[in-house]
Amino acid sequence: MANLELWETLKESITAYTGLSPSTFFTVLGIAVAFYYLVSGLFAAPTPPPRQRSYEAEMEPLAPPVQLGEVTEEELKVYDGSDSKKPLLMAIKGQIYDVTQSRVYYGPGGPYALFAGKDASRALAKMSFEEKDLTGDIAGLGPFEIDALQDWEYKFMTKYTKVGTIKKTIPVEDAPLAGDTSEAANNDAAKTVEGESSKSAAVESVQQPKEVTVDGDVKE
Repeated sequence: MANLELWETLKESITAYTGLSPSTFFTVLGIAVAFYYLVSGLFAAPTPPPRQRSYEAEMEPLAPPVQLGEVTEEELKVYDGSDSKKPLLMAIKGQIYDVTQSRVYYGPGGPYALFAGKDASRALAKMSFEEKDLTGDIAGLGPFEIDALQDWEYKFMTKYTKVGTIKKTIPVEDAPLAGDTSEAANNDAAKTVEGESSKSAAVESVQQPKEVTVDGDVKE
């Protein structure tokens, strides 16, 4: 009973002080509250997102580059990124660089993974991904391709550490074995012996003493 009397009193007060019916008053009040929360939500400071660990932080720290010195192209192939415990290497113009820090590009699954473990000078100059161009042979490249290769080389020199060079193998012509004489050599030797024999015969003929007979004839 008391609650009902309180409600009737409240309705009379609302009508007396606002000039609105109780239903209209509570409708306006609800709209005002909703508008307040809408405006406060627009201008409130955004809640900072939860801190996430960066990709670099999750990666293990890179080991310092190890100097290889001079290696063959076959030996360079083992540094193509297939073994995560070994550095990731590639070469330009015979100079080997450690590109481990860019494993996302040159490592397995990367866009340039094809170049790892190789001297990819020709492929980089031509921006080719063909197997035949994965070589350090840059013969026959055009001026624009040479310029592109120089740009790549400058980038590698300034960004990565040089750790070695590729050993160039120079083919050696077969030399004649000791005791092996060719037909030409035999012919030269025969001519030399023949010439020496002729000379000896001539000298002997000149030095041979001559006998003089009683008749005055000269006898050999």
